[in-house]
Amino acid sequence: MSAPKAYLEHVALFVRDIHWHIRFFEDVFGMTMREVDGTLDAPRQFWTLGGMQFIQMADFAGPEGRLGHLGIMCEDVDAALAAARRYDVQPMPQGANWLRLPDGLAIEFIQAKPARCVAQALAIDPRAEA
Repeated sequence: MSAPKAYLEHVALFVRDIHWHIRFFEDVFGMTMREVDGTLDAPRQFWTLGGMQFIQMADFAGPEGRLGHLGIMCEDVDAALAAARRYDVQPMPQGANWLRLPDGLAIEFIQAKPARCVAQALAIDPRAEA
């Protein structure tokens, strides 16, 4: 079996109250802002250090969980996309690096810069004894 060439970089969730989620993840887990789309007073999307992305959707009426998509960091996004296209996947309007799987799961393929950081991230064992 070959070594992984990608890792889960973020999980995107549709949320009704983005400010509640921002406060919760910061207060409970210490996950502070990495990036914001919009302003801090009125964010449309909010990314935390630690891999969460919240997408404001006040009228969202889906089931609990409200998964938006998975963001996968790839050492070679072109190779990963080529491999993925051999499966029953559909392009998405967000761009060439977005695919929808047959069960509806959306995946955003992200190019790591530099590519070697994927191996470095995967080499970390957070459960290992210090």
